[in-house]
Amino acid sequence: MPRRPRLELPGVPLHVTQRGINKGAIFLDADDRYHFRRLLRCAFRDHGIALHAFVLMDNHFHLLVTPGAVGALSRAMGWIGQSYVQAFNFRHRRCGALWQGRFKSCLVQSERYLLTVMRYIELNPVRTAMVEAPQDYRWSSVHTHLARARDPLITPHPLYLAMGSDRYERAHAYRQWLDAGIAPDDLQRLRAYASQERALGDERFQHMVETTLGRPAACRRRGRPRQASLREPI
Repeated sequence: MPRRPRLELPGVPLHVTQRGINKGAIFLDADDRYHFRRLLRCAFRDHGIALHAFVLMDNHFHLLVTPGAVGALSRAMGWIGQSYVQAFNFRHRRCGALWQGRFKSCLVQSERYLLTVMRYIELNPVRTAMVEAPQDYRWSSVHTHLARARDPLITPHPLYLAMGSDRYERAHAYRQWLDAGIAPDDLQRLRAYASQERALGDERFQHMVETTLGRPAACRRRGRPRQASLREPI
């Protein structure tokens, strides 16, 4: 059965996730993460993809990106995935698959959800109890957004830049945004749309995606559709 094409629109951000096979580790040490960063920078530069946020966990990663063209992300991630697995297997004397299938991607409506997705990504180490505060985790874009570093990987999104007139004012506003946390409903929604690879946004945004691409954009409920009873009106 052929793979379903990704939901992609030029200039629309995507939340990208990928996990290790059987929940296994994909990064064993700092050298692994440095190499993955190098691959990201090279591939995204060559394919015209802006990276707005990221976190590299032990057995998965999250990225928030804006590709300049449809198909660019798949080409970039395909090269990154293959190159990284070859280097990882050679370095750690292993063989076989590393990824749990292909990467997942979810369209993100900028005006409503982009900053929420950024916060979700950068709070990941806190939710998993790896650190007490997001800035305590080394492998994340949070240090750029809190003006603690200038990461060449990161292209700040216009919505982040609009949070203040300079990097320190933006950092202060973004720290308050992080400290506010994510509402349980938003957390559930983010996870569902990332898992089903749909379009995270309001009904108007989803209608635009469905009209443009001719494919469903909203999440489906789990389980089989409810069968209509013979007594119910049709």
